[in-house]
Amino acid sequence: MSGCFLLRSSVDRNLPEMVLIPGGSFMMGDFYEGSNEDALPLHKVVIETFRLATHEVSYAEYDAFAVANERSLPDDDGFGRGSRAVANVNWEDAAAYCRSKGLRLPSEAEWEYAAREGGKDILYSGTNDPDSLTFFARYKDNSVGFSASSGRKLPNALGLFDMSGNVAEWTGNYYQFFPHDGEEPVYTDLDMFGIRIVRGGYFDHEEWVLRTYWRTGTLKDTRTFSIGIRCAGDVR
Repeated sequence: MSGCFLLRSSVDRNLPEMVLIPGGSFMMGDFYEGSNEDALPLHKVVIETFRLATHEVSYAEYDAFAVANERSLPDDDGFGRGSRAVANVNWEDAAAYCRSKGLRLPSEAEWEYAAREGGKDILYSGTNDPDSLTFFARYKDNSVGFSASSGRKLPNALGLFDMSGNVAEWTGNYYQFFPHDGEEPVYTDLDMFGIRIVRGGYFDHEEWVLRTYWRTGTLKDTRTFSIGIRCAGDVR
């Protein structure tokens, strides 16, 4: 985890284990083959130092929050709860959970920067080699059709588990195409569309959806078996 620092959990607030990710700049978007028009053009983004949870939120963690705040428990689709990565949470659920920890959802740019290990040209989080992807990601080729506990696969070089695969992850950003002037999108007056960015791919996706630059938009009210939560935090 060169250049990064592991931050231990705060027992009294039950904070997740987090990594401190030093800021920098990178060219965001489809650096590989231009196959995802939604991730073009490449554009320079500056990232401030931030914190990111090493693991996806589990059912046990979310259930404790839901009970304490009199919220409904998310469906587990009959596959069990406990340490399994939580799913069937919409964007508001995810944002509220992170706020309860004094955290937030990562921005789309932060998410990609971290998945690419500080903005490097890395195809999948942890590897450039499709043949070794099975060691880093839970996806269609090695999954039995539901999410697992986060952390069963290898982490990327920053110490982050399951940035590719297992469950896709909500980010804080509204969805829109990258601007053709090469500048980072400005998210104003977009809430009417109700679409938020989801990143990372999930357990039943083909390998190409797990690529670090791949982006999709999903209605923020969506609760589905494939989308979960990872929290981020500012550095004070």
